[in-house]
Amino acid sequence: MKSCMECTPALRAKFSVFAFFLLLILGGCSDPATLGLELAPENNQIGVFYKEIPLDAQVVLLDSFNTTNAGILIVGHEEDPYFGMTKSTAYTRLHIEQETERPGPLAVLDSTFFTLATVSVNGADLDEEKKYSVHLLDEPILDTLYYNFSKLSYQPTPFASVEVAFKDTKDTLIKAPINTAFANEIFGKLVRGLEFNNLFSFRRYLPGVAIVPRAGDNTTAGFSLGGNTGITFHYHNLGDTTALKYTITTFSSRSFNGIESDRRGTPTEVVQENQKSYETGTIVGMKSGLGLAIRLNTSPLDAFLDTLQGVVFNQVVLRMGPIEDQGDDQTPITGMVMKFVDSQNQVLLSSINKAELHLQGDGQLQVIEDENGNLVPNNFFPSSAVIGYNPTEKVLLGGVSSYLNALYTKELQRKDVLLYAITPNTGDDFKRSLRQFKVAKDKVKLTVIYSKNK
Repeated sequence: MKSCMECTPALRAKFSVFAFFLLLILGGCSDPATLGLELAPENNQIGVFYKEIPLDAQVVLLDSFNTTNAGILIVGHEEDPYFGMTKSTAYTRLHIEQETERPGPLAVLDSTFFTLATVSVNGADLDEEKKYSVHLLDEPILDTLYYNFSKLSYQPTPFASVEVAFKDTKDTLIKAPINTAFANEIFGKLVRGLEFNNLFSFRRYLPGVAIVPRAGDNTTAGFSLGGNTGITFHYHNLGDTTALKYTITTFSSRSFNGIESDRRGTPTEVVQENQKSYETGTIVGMKSGLGLAIRLNTSPLDAFLDTLQGVVFNQVVLRMGPIEDQGDDQTPITGMVMKFVDSQNQVLLSSINKAELHLQGDGQLQVIEDENGNLVPNNFFPSSAVIGYNPTEKVLLGGVSSYLNALYTKELQRKDVLLYAITPNTGDDFKRSLRQFKVAKDKVKLTVIYSKNK
């Protein structure tokens, strides 16, 4: 077998790059920026360099966003020394199927529950009981858009409540017993009243419910809409022991999640105006539901790129973390995209179809031609670069090699980016959870590996 020095120049270059990555992993060199040249100083055709570029990060409270029909009911009350108090109350209509047979005049009510189909739990001390209460709305949910700041008035006394210790189970069906007097009233209407003749009459009688968390539980649960979330009547007919049931569900029901925030006495207390960038000390953070996002100042890339000639970027990674510890049962935001923004944190729009512009992933087209043959930023959301979470190292990572190459070749003009908790595969987490993370500002950086021909 030939030694490396007897190989062709191309093979020697490949050995150099392989050795560079091996030494980088093993930590065998104190200055990785010079590794490529040191591996084969006489014959190496490619120099491999390493660079870390710190990026300044600030927090931005996004303008109100639509939470109507997010597909999940978010109910939680959380307290954090950085984010303060955040509370999410879920509001939803109820639904009846007119084709479903109603209980007859011989029906005898046995028990009534408001059931909640749990699909996610995020919080602290999950072996301790958390409480959820269900309240009747004082006003209807209208056929309009509701936002994360929206709220409706509801009766102060719940008609159902339950305490549950989730422990390791985060997909359980919770059954909250309904107040006996209220259950008997509804069941009486169900048996003989006009209120259940059609959906419109029903919603005039029961305009909807608010599902409310208990203060201090420091936990947020997600409940699915549909047949398993709603009111269930268990009954039998007089003289017959057969167990029967009738359900009022949240299937096809308009809903929204309303968020309240009290940040007094925390680093984020300074965050007052929407769409404005704020410094919050040595830590920055993001929180879904609340709409607190992170803006990255990418201007350090200009000075770095101006110093280079004849290079190709092999691997460029946005690295954030390790993030601050938040407990094993507090899952952080695990997926984000990068939206291009202007100086006022307004998301830039495509000149082709006015869609929001996202930084595109590695291996994807960074620019495309418009109808006039001009190169414009690619606006295809499914190919956006995704920042993912590595739970082992507790870091957030996103590949941006193709983007930096496009900046270097001047196909793209550099813009700052806003991190937003959505991905093409998981949907909009800002509308579907209260997940969060915090990270030290000095742990937000680009790690750059690039090569240069002699």
